[in-house]
Amino acid sequence: MRRALELLFTRVLRSRLGIALVIAVLVFGVIGTARLVSGAGDGGVGVAVRPTQPISTVDPEAGEDGVLSSPPAAVAPKTRPGEPTPEQVAGRFTTAWLAGPGSTGDAWQARLRPLSTPALVEKMAGADPETVPARRTTGPPTLRPRTETFVEALIPLDDGTLRLELVAPDGPWLVDAVDWERS
Repeated sequence: MRRALELLFTRVLRSRLGIALVIAVLVFGVIGTARLVSGAGDGGVGVAVRPTQPISTVDPEAGEDGVLSSPPAAVAPKTRPGEPTPEQVAGRFTTAWLAGPGSTGDAWQARLRPLSTPALVEKMAGADPETVPARRTTGPPTLRPRTETFVEALIPLDDGTLRLELVAPDGPWLVDAVDWERS
């Protein structure tokens, strides 16, 4: 017996295989002890009765939302009586924007401010009017209504396309974003 214990402690426990066997015995011992202490498994966990039909999370009356569905009905932007339309606001903003070169930053900002949202005024606070890349329009604005209060306007210019996002959350249409695409 003494020789067996000596062999166990001097050779087996000092090898990788011996250490792996000791770790495996400890892991299985902990798992077995935990199962004994916790008792039998809970019978209420899991699905007791299987459904006879598939469970659906989609309202069958809500319409089709797939790729091959029909295009949504055209949305017309709403304008209050007496207020300028999105086309008019886009045209006025474009005229004021194109008048930037040759004027002071403050004068340019003052012309854009009544047609812009406060967020856009803040974003354009340090903009230089000399950086306007175009000089004149080459056609009327094209509107892409997204909702009743959000419209995208594309204005063709001599050196590209000006894209304006117009919003009317509280009544009058205002420009909320300006983007430039060079042709």
